[in-house]
Amino acid sequence: MGFKYPSLIFSDSTGKIFDHSDLKIAGRSGDRILLPDPSELVPLPRGSQLFSLPGRIPLGWEGESFKPLKKIRIGKKEVSCTGVAAFLPPGYVRTLLPATQMSAEARILPLWAYSSVGWKDGKFWATGVVVDPNPHWNPKYFGNDLLLRKKVALSIEKESSNRLLRQLARCAMEYHCFAAKNVFFHRWECPLPTSPSCNAACIGCISLQPSECCPASMERIKFVPTPDEILGVALPHLKEAKDAIVSFGQGCEGEPLMQWKVLEKSIRQLRERTERGTINLNTNGSYPDRVARLCDAGLNSIRITLNSPHKKYYDRYHKPRSYTFGKVVDSLLVAKEKGIYTSINLLVFPGFSDREEEIEGLIKLIRKTNLNLIQMRNLNIDPDFYLEAMGRGSGIGLSKMMEILKKEFPRLQFGYFNKTKESFYPHG
Repeated sequence: MGFKYPSLIFSDSTGKIFDHSDLKIAGRSGDRILLPDPSELVPLPRGSQLFSLPGRIPLGWEGESFKPLKKIRIGKKEVSCTGVAAFLPPGYVRTLLPATQMSAEARILPLWAYSSVGWKDGKFWATGVVVDPNPHWNPKYFGNDLLLRKKVALSIEKESSNRLLRQLARCAMEYHCFAAKNVFFHRWECPLPTSPSCNAACIGCISLQPSECCPASMERIKFVPTPDEILGVALPHLKEAKDAIVSFGQGCEGEPLMQWKVLEKSIRQLRERTERGTINLNTNGSYPDRVARLCDAGLNSIRITLNSPHKKYYDRYHKPRSYTFGKVVDSLLVAKEKGIYTSINLLVFPGFSDREEEIEGLIKLIRKTNLNLIQMRNLNIDPDFYLEAMGRGSGIGLSKMMEILKKEFPRLQFGYFNKTKESFYPHG
């Protein structure tokens, strides 16, 4: 008896979700439709969300072929069918996109990471794998909004003049940012947004989008905090929080290296006052000389974001304005020379990131820079919009991609989250 695949699910015009009695779940790698590997089907994790996909017709597997589900009779009504996707919580990487066809009226989807999802045995199943089981990011720790409101109000009352703290309160309450919530619970990773400006125009930027595209997920910070404001948030966190990390470079800002002088002064002052905790920089790595200055000031780790190890694809997505991809690689080399823990924030997209050309490029990049960690982060973007920019094709599978890289680089770490300095080198 063969594996029992989950049923295809779809929604009607009101967003109500149904499962199909005959059609089975399908997935998509780039522009190729396929059946999911059973090993990559997981019960929908806590903290996931389901989305209907306007203008997308669902595709399902029936016996020997994939079939579109445009309309179906439910009771006495014939309804138009809309695709459904899952958004997986932090720590999970989706392995397949939803299997859909675009209709003529389809618009660009909002900035989420859409995963294939189905229904079996009384629960939803999605296509994904756990790459980082760090318990600190379990959604169960972030759901007490009543307690959060009390802690935010108390913090703001004590430090009402600190604009950075007020920004983080907005991120915690309005955008439901897990890291921002950590600030008020005095634990784990604390975000430090600093830069209203950016030197890239990423097509999937979650804080700034052109009006003709989809809405940005959040509003970008409008001010540059002073070193005193940064210390007002970061110093107590480093001194008191469990497994403390403070990180420059957040979703609600541009590029932190644009404000490198503020960062340099802040890092030096933090390290003059405490050696406790980890100071991390999330960046596009556009200025190697500035990276070097921050390393000398006391930075512990750096994470550089890229969607591809190839200049042509990097440029298509990130659209750098005043730097080149070569500078990004130089920043990794400089940080490594300075003894800094280095990682890349690989924006993962099924059917693109796992193409043979991309894997070969990653192998060359890892070998050249001696990276410590690849953070596998789901790219939040409309799948068809991204493939229009990157070119059509399909991949060998993200799980297989990781197997190849692990075999080539046995000491290379894979994850999803920034690490404390105590956990940088688990192999000694």
